[in-house]
Parts: sequence; C-alpha cells; structure tokens
Amino acid sequence: MKAYSKTETRWAWFFLLPCLLGLLVFTYIPIVASFGLSFSYWNLLGVPKLVGLDNYAAVLSDPLFWKSFATTWTFVIISGFLEVAVALLLAVWLNRAVRGQSFFRTAYFLPFITPMVSVALVWGWLYDPTYGLINWLLQQAHLIQQPIPWLYDPKTALWAVMILRVWKDIGYNIVIFLAGLQTVSPSLYEAANLDGATGWQTFWRVTLPMITPTLFFIGIMTLINGFQSFDSVYLLTQGGPQHSTELLVYWMFKNAFEFYKIGPASAIAYILFVVILLLTLGQWQLRKRWVLYEDEAA
Repeated sequence: MKAYSKTETRWAWFFLLPCLLGLLVFTYIPIVASFGLSFSYWNLLGVPKLVGLDNYAAVLSDPLFWKSFATTWTFVIISGFLEVAVALLLAVWLNRAVRGQSFFRTAYFLPFITPMVSVALVWGWLYDPTYGLINWLLQQAHLIQQPIPWLYDPKTALWAVMILRVWKDIGYNIVIFLAGLQTVSPSLYEAANLDGATGWQTFWRVTLPMITPTLFFIGIMTLINGFQSFDSVYLLTQGGPQHSTELLVYWMFKNAFEFYKIGPASAIAYILFVVILLLTLGQWQLRKRWVLYEDEAA
C-alpha cells in the first residue's frame, strides 16, 4: 500500500474540506438540532423549551397525522408498484433492437431531469377541468361525458399526483434496469431458446432472476423516494382537497412553516425516519430469499 507524504495528505484534506464543511453545516448539525427540537417546544421565536415526549404524544394522537400516514402508504404502494413495473417492461422493450431506440431512451429520461416546478406547471394545465388536454382526449375518445376535476375531487386528486410521479421518475428506473439487463449473459438466452422456452418463460426464468440485484436496488430507492415525496403535492394540490393528498412530508412542512409547530414537525420527521429505516431493514433481510447474485448463479 502506497504511503502518502505529509504534503499530499494536507492537499487531500484541503480539497475535501469544503465538502466536509458543507456536510457538517447543512446535514449533520440540522439532524442533531431537529432531534433535539423534537423534544422541545419552539415557535421560531425565543428559546426552545424542553417538553419531553409531549410532541410525539401530540402527533400520535392527531387524527390528521394518521390520515396523512394512511394516504402516504397508499401513495407509496400504488405509485411505487406502477413505477417499477412499467419501467421494467419499457426497459425490456428498449433493450431489444427496436427502431428509434436512442430517441426513446432519451425521451423517457428527460422528465427525470426536468425541474419539478416546470413539470407541475405543465401537468396543472393538462389536468385543468375546462381547458385541459387530458379531459379533451378522454371526451374525444368517448370515455367520459363530463370533464373530470382531477385536482379538485378527493376521489381523483391522489391519482393525479401519483400519475405525475410515475411519469416524472420512471426514466431513472428505466436507465438502471437497462444497465442490469445488459449484464445478463446472451448464452442464457441461447440456452433457453434451445430448450424451447417461450418469451414469457424466458423473461420469468432467466431475465427476472438475473436482474434481481437491480430490482432490489430500485425497490429500496423507490420506497424511500415515495415516503419523501413533497414537491408534487406542494405545487399541485397543497394537500387538498379535504386532505386527500396530504402526504406525511407535506403535513410535516405545514406544521413547521404554517402552524409554527417546530417540535411536532421534528417529531413527525423522526417517526418517518423510523418507518423508512424499519422498511429498509426488512427489505435487506428479505433480499436473501429472492435476490440472485452472480456467485450464486455460477
């Protein structure tokens, strides 16, 4: 192992220092401070006062917290499943030699790198009950008789936000799935073809098992991102109508910056942290049962 000189070490610390300071100021100190505030009363004025577990008790006894918690679960499960399933199907299709392959790969990834503000503005117009393109197309296809108030009806508002999220994030999953699909050895497909396997059997018995590490990674990231969803709700519905799209992170934001309840907001943040941690650890343990790694395949 090469031994670095003192000069090289100093220069290494010099270049790392801005990044380390950024992590300290914008990540680690806020984490510690918010943990302390979750046990305190503070309305952004004066000095925080220690109240123990009162913030957690208040949050857990709040019906709106449980409503937003249930809404978040619905949002994560449905949008997460659609995001992974549709991305996988499109990635399998794009992995073949199709005409315009490069164009479609770029087109599917563009929404992911587009700022959410621009995306929400466009989709707000698309969802407009009077002039929206979606309602116009559905009416032209004779699928609906009256325009649907997508963002103003509690029955459709959450679905509208979920559709936006799937459309926005699906490109990232497609790229990751494509990377995983290209690692599958062509010899496996040749052997399946010689054995007379159908396309579905090849996908189910060869493709899917070989990309389970990729599927595991995407599953964890999709779960975490789903629980952290905020900007689409903030820009489109502000949690309405009738709290139907009030996700947990948005409810935390409202407690902190609309009601000035910094303590309960911090408590919600750490409850959410525990939920995500437990789910991630559960997935990590279950991976031993269904994730096929290269050494096991060999």
